[in-house]
Amino acid sequence: MIDLVITVVVTAATVVPVALTAPWDAIALAVLASAPVVWVWRAPQTVGLVVGVATTVLASVYTPLLLPAGPLLVIYVIAAESTPMWRAVCALATVVGVTISLVASGDDDFSTYRYLAAAYIGAYALGTSTRARRAQARVVAEERAAAAARERTRIAQDMHDIITHSVGMMVVQAEAGPLVVHADPARAAAAFDAIAETGRGAIASLREVVAALRTVGVGSVRDLVARMDGAMLEVLGEPRPISSEVDMTVYRVVQESLTNAMRHAAARTVRVRLQWHERTLGVDVVDDGRGQVNWKAGGYGLIGMRERVMACGGTLHTGPGPGGVGFAVHATLPIG
Repeated sequence: MIDLVITVVVTAATVVPVALTAPWDAIALAVLASAPVVWVWRAPQTVGLVVGVATTVLASVYTPLLLPAGPLLVIYVIAAESTPMWRAVCALATVVGVTISLVASGDDDFSTYRYLAAAYIGAYALGTSTRARRAQARVVAEERAAAAARERTRIAQDMHDIITHSVGMMVVQAEAGPLVVHADPARAAAAFDAIAETGRGAIASLREVVAALRTVGVGSVRDLVARMDGAMLEVLGEPRPISSEVDMTVYRVVQESLTNAMRHAAARTVRVRLQWHERTLGVDVVDDGRGQVNWKAGGYGLIGMRERVMACGGTLHTGPGPGGVGFAVHATLPIG
């Protein structure tokens, strides 16, 4: 429907001025110079040839058109949709056609040439801008898809770790319990207690993984820190708009650092700092625990964290905390 509306508008803009001052054969040329644009999105080169030749003949034999609407639309579509070779051919054909029409009609007024040149250049620039916006949108969509794929992979790895470790431990304890339930009731009770504790830990861990499917980011860091005893948050600078991938990465860096500090490094306090700069966001997580040796080997860990930060174009530095006490994580992420 939109193609038909555009064709009607272009045809009217071309035919009406010609019909007021030229004979019927000129009107036929005006129709040929505009009506074929109904197919311009399916065959822009063919339509461009027909419309361009008709426009050149019309302007050469009768009078230069005040508004060559058909060729302008064709140039826009070719600039927006076609390959570089066809765009170059279109530009060359336009220059040749305009020159022929002005020379053949005896119009030696360069103001007409300047007027047409400005119109054609404007149509080409608009088409080029449309093509650039589409290309940028495709890049953004691909980046988001890649980030989502990486996140799904991480979630799958986390779930694999939880299930294989926790459920495996539960199976071992469950098999050992009946063997000692009569000979050593206390040991049997301890085994069943271990099953319950492992099960509760697995449920908590699975909840965290499932929560990763929700939308989290910088805005969720404050709640994340508030849920951890001994964790403190400091925000410096003015928050700025950031991409969804950087937003998620900030949350994951803080989440992983807090988890390992509290559960594996026996840290009593953890300081989290978000420092906003003009083009970067700094993320610091410093604890007073036992250091890197206590970071879990499986799952996300330092390697996964580094890969996520680097995928955003950022850098990650880890090592002992101030004075050699505890462990420090520092990530720098681009935001502008």
